[in-house]
Amino acid sequence: MSDTFPRQYARTQRLSLGEPRSFTVAPDGSRVIFIRSHSGSDAVNTLWSLDTATGIERELLDPRTLNTDLSELTAAELRQRERAREGASGVTSYACNRDVSLAVTVLGGSVVLIDLLNGDTKMLAIEPGVFDVRLSPDGTTISYLRETSLCISSLAGNERVLASDPSEAISWGNAEFIAAEEMGRFRGYWWSPDSQSIAACRVDVSSINVWHIADPAHPELPATEHRYPAAGTPNASVSLHIISVATATATPVELSGNWEYLNTVSWNSAGLIAQTQTRNQKQIDIHSIDPGTGKAAIVFTDTDEAWVELVPGVPAIQQDGIIVTCADRDGSRRLLVNGSAVTPTTMQVRSVVSVGDSIMFMANEITTPWQLDAWAYRNGLLEQITQSHGVVSVSGSRSCYVSRISTLDTERAQFAVHTPTATHNITSLTETSLVQPNVRIMSVGPRGIPVAILLPRDGLSTKLPVLFDPYGGPHAQRVVASRAAYNSSQWFADQGFVVVIVDNTGTPGKGSVWERGVMHDLAQPVLDDQVEILRDLNDLEPRADTSRVGIRGWSFGGYLAALAVLRRSDLFHAAVAGAPVTDWRLYDTHYTERYLGNPAIDGSAYEATSLFNDAEHLQQPLLLIHGLADDNVVAAHTLQLSSALLAAGKPHEVLPLSGVTHMTPQEVVAENLLLHQLEFLQRHLC
Repeated sequence: MSDTFPRQYARTQRLSLGEPRSFTVAPDGSRVIFIRSHSGSDAVNTLWSLDTATGIERELLDPRTLNTDLSELTAAELRQRERAREGASGVTSYACNRDVSLAVTVLGGSVVLIDLLNGDTKMLAIEPGVFDVRLSPDGTTISYLRETSLCISSLAGNERVLASDPSEAISWGNAEFIAAEEMGRFRGYWWSPDSQSIAACRVDVSSINVWHIADPAHPELPATEHRYPAAGTPNASVSLHIISVATATATPVELSGNWEYLNTVSWNSAGLIAQTQTRNQKQIDIHSIDPGTGKAAIVFTDTDEAWVELVPGVPAIQQDGIIVTCADRDGSRRLLVNGSAVTPTTMQVRSVVSVGDSIMFMANEITTPWQLDAWAYRNGLLEQITQSHGVVSVSGSRSCYVSRISTLDTERAQFAVHTPTATHNITSLTETSLVQPNVRIMSVGPRGIPVAILLPRDGLSTKLPVLFDPYGGPHAQRVVASRAAYNSSQWFADQGFVVVIVDNTGTPGKGSVWERGVMHDLAQPVLDDQVEILRDLNDLEPRADTSRVGIRGWSFGGYLAALAVLRRSDLFHAAVAGAPVTDWRLYDTHYTERYLGNPAIDGSAYEATSLFNDAEHLQQPLLLIHGLADDNVVAAHTLQLSSALLAAGKPHEVLPLSGVTHMTPQEVVAENLLLHQLEFLQRHLC
């Protein structure tokens, strides 16, 4: 069969296969470890090393050379992969010792040890069925999770259980659902720098309601029990403990204050710190912990009338004990060193990469949120490390770092390792997209709404139907200066649409006021910005036929698509809503309560934003798509909206996807989802 873009997009996992990722830079800067598959259609990742003196790449481990079944994954590892949206196989994660001379990974539930200096690899004598495997800093001990227990082993085997509990509802060393899905904390235990202790979370989920996720296509299989902390209901109870590796004695950490969430833990030679957050998310505390006694003192507190944003990479502690964090001050998110803001109010800090002699971080100018660059701060001075006019991510430290740069002018992302004396490219093996994005980015109106408009490359001036293609929710941008971000949108444009992408109120990068514009209302402010651009569209793009307007989206974008045809059927004439949230009471605590409050206290914001209440207003075609195995936005969202529409006498279409989760990793599903959406939109708009 000849390749088409939908087939290529599915086969290459959205053109991500073959791209180097998960970089670890050795402390001495001599080598960089990373993951990459052999080609843009190879889904099996292998482990690589790059010598920074010569730029020579060397493959360290191809999992296919080992006697293991890569498809053998524990239920816990499958859940972990879903939280991380991991669709590849082979080496999907790894962990190193302090000097990055050894690494461990899990393949088919078995532990593999890799010597990063000579390339020797061996499968260790540890019973299969483990996940989240790590090395002690000194490289002598392996730690991992087995079911709900935290275990360690020597390199020769000899497993010991460090922490366990007879109750299935209590786990040790695990990252609970909310931590992994919403807080960006994918781990639940941390080694001490001297390799003698482990700080570990004890997680009790007994108070969380049990939901059941069944596969209707296989009624012979039992439903999966899933403890889901829906808004207004109990969360997991999490506590932190210091466990002695020698004796397995656990000392509880005395984290004071009123808190419900343990956001982050960081342990290096400068000390052990943890950040906690109240349930209403209006306060965070950073605690300095004495690992010998478990006693802790609050060394920094931040409060916000809306919410305190969690920023990747912080809090962190420098060797002199100074705390590095981020906070919203004077209208923007700023880097704070020892409590003082060191970045200007014109800059929005997005994440902190590393904290050492220099602090590396990612930031954008608030006027151009679609461009993201790397910066460094040291001794009172700011340095812009990259000037890409695109989207950058970096790993490592100022003295040796890896950059990934994607722009509107380059077909694929460019990777390089930078040392004080040399720069070496890292090969990307991704396929070249079969579409060529034809995109314009602009800032529209007095509020500077970020907009991207895509046209087919037909050179014509004929009028075309319009397709809005947003995400629209907090923490995610669609308008970015990266060509690869527009591949699927361009494919729709090439089928005869003017595609419009709007980053509305609440999306990141445009400062504190913009992000907080969705407080107490995730619906109307978001929709209003889409409508504003639609009303201006005839002036922005002459080819746009605003009498034929469709909208498509997934997850929050699915919510926004359904919202558009329910509330503004006069302007939006067809919608595809994939995995939509339809009633925020069915979504989780941490995400939803940040914006809408706790419905157990006040449910008015939930009532005002529920799509169920708008079901009677549907006047236009609506296609609902949902994976029945989705444990993030559960299928009940779509099924309950469909019931409400049916009760209101409103025709609509529903496409259920048996065995499919929120990230739709299956190749045949990903390909045909694009084709099915196109057919629906053409049927109603063309």
